Amino acid sequence: MRRIVSRVAHEHGSAHIRLDASSDSGRLTLALGLIVGFMVVEVAAGVIASSLALLSDAGHMLADAGAIGFSLVALRLASRPAGGAMTFGFRRVEILSAQANGVTLLVLAAFITYEAIHRLFDPLHVRGWLMLGVALAGIVVNLAAAWTLAGANRRSLNVEGSYQHVLTDLYAFIGTAAAAGVILASGFQRADPIASLLIAGLMIRSGAVLVKASGRVFLEAAPADVDPQEIGEALVAQDGVVEVHDLHVWEVTSGFPAFSAHVLVAAGRDCHEARREMEAMLHERFGLDHTTLQVDHIGSDLLEIAPPAATSKPR
Repeated sequence: MRRIVSRVAHEHGSAHIRLDASSDSGRLTLALGLIVGFMVVEVAAGVIASSLALLSDAGHMLADAGAIGFSLVALRLASRPAGGAMTFGFRRVEILSAQANGVTLLVLAAFITYEAIHRLFDPLHVRGWLMLGVALAGIVVNLAAAWTLAGANRRSLNVEGSYQHVLTDLYAFIGTAAAAGVILASGFQRADPIASLLIAGLMIRSGAVLVKASGRVFLEAAPADVDPQEIGEALVAQDGVVEVHDLHVWEVTSGFPAFSAHVLVAAGRDCHEARREMEAMLHERFGLDHTTLQVDHIGSDLLEIAPPAATSKPR
């Protein structure tokens, strides 16, 4: 009788993998320069125009700069070779960076929401033309930054986190420009905090996605596009396989899934050939390359050893 048992994954094994991130580092550095340069301009314009939308955009751009800077540090660390106790190297630092990016978005969104609600009840006069000009310039800058990061390896949650920061900021500038147009056309000053609330909503959405995705990696859940039960069923369907248990599949970091299992095969089956066939199947069907398979023959009935008979003690 064939049987499959799946359990929660736990990381083990070793890897000696180096990450070539020079191209991503260059793109992140260029995006960082664009963001920091424009952020200084926007802070000054936001203070002069008394625009919360511009100041919230500037705060978001500061978060962008911090996120991209953290991403650059994470890429440098992740490129270090594995060694000593760090058998996977520092690859998971990228996930830590992605989680920090997500949390930053959520915290910043909370501050913007609080201030926007306050200004809804007590709106300030906003200089619409200055607000509109800066917002349009911000759209151009963020389009350039987003285009730069779009060409990077966005399978990395680290890079994706930076990209989401910039993309959200682009949407924010579009909203700010729309609010400025409303203020200029109608004098409705509350358009500024309303735009800020929309910006905060976008930040919450992006932040929640990053926190959830990075949390899955830290909890060693199976990759989102991989079904452990399906893998187990595919393994147990292989010729001569009797049982699969201790099946674990997890992500060391984004784009680096790992797999291990204990497989029992029929007594007459060649263990080494079975392992090679299963590894090929895991690669072709599920894209799993870092695999550890322990393959043994199914055991016969074991010799049972009865405990020694109890003897009465001499009187």
